[in-house]
Amino acid sequence: MSSVETPHETGRGFGLSSRELQVIGGASGLMAITVALMYVFVATPLATINDSLFRTAPIVGVLVYGAALFVGELIAERGIKSNDIGIAFVGTTILVFAFAVFGAGVLSYAPRALQLTILGVTAIVTAVLTALISGYVYARSTTFEHWGRYANVAFIGGLVVILVGSFVLQPLLLVGFVLIFLGFLLRLGYEIWQVRDRRDASIGLQTLGVYIAVAGVFVHVLQLVMRYVLSQE
Repeated sequence: MSSVETPHETGRGFGLSSRELQVIGGASGLMAITVALMYVFVATPLATINDSLFRTAPIVGVLVYGAALFVGELIAERGIKSNDIGIAFVGTTILVFAFAVFGAGVLSYAPRALQLTILGVTAIVTAVLTALISGYVYARSTTFEHWGRYANVAFIGGLVVILVGSFVLQPLLLVGFVLIFLGFLLRLGYEIWQVRDRRDASIGLQTLGVYIAVAGVFVHVLQLVMRYVLSQE
C-alpha cells in the first residue's frame, strides 16, 4: 500500500489526502449501517436486550457490551492484519451488531414517530463533536498519543465507578457514564491523530478505529437526546 498521498484540493488550497478520504468514507459507511440497524432492531425483540442486562445490574450491561466490542475489535483487527476478509467481516459485524442493539434498546423508549428525528438530532450532534475534535487535532502540531492513554484511564475508571454504583451508591452511575463518554471522545481525538500523522498505517485499521470511537460517541449522545425527549413528554 503506497504511502504517497494525493491531496484533494478545495477552493481554499486545503484538502484531505486520498487515504484520509478512504478512512472517513469507510467509517461513515459503517456508521450509516449501524444507525439504520438501530431503527430496524428497535421494532424487534433485540430492543429488549438492554432491559434484561441493565435491570440485573448496570455493570452487567456495561461488561457484556464492553466484551462484545473488545472481541469484535480483536477479531476485526486480526483479519485486517492478515488480509483475511472473512475474519475482518466477522469482527466488524460483531461491532456493528453490538452498537446497533444497544442503540435500539435506548431508542425503544421513544414513540416510533419520534425515533427518526431522535436519530437525526443525535447524528447532527455527533457530527458537530467530531468536527470540533478533528479541527482541534488538525490545528495542533503536536502528538495526541497521550489521548489514547487518557481514554483507557477513563474507560477503566468508568467501569470501576459503575461497579460501585451498581451495588453501593447509585448516583455514581452518572459519573461512570460521563467517564466512559469522555473515554470515547478522547479515543476519537486519538484516532483522528492517527489518521493525520500515521500515514503508513493500515487504512483498514484506521477506519475501524475511527468507527468505534464515533459509534461510541453516538450511542452516548443518543442517551442524552433521549433523556431530553422523555423529559418533554
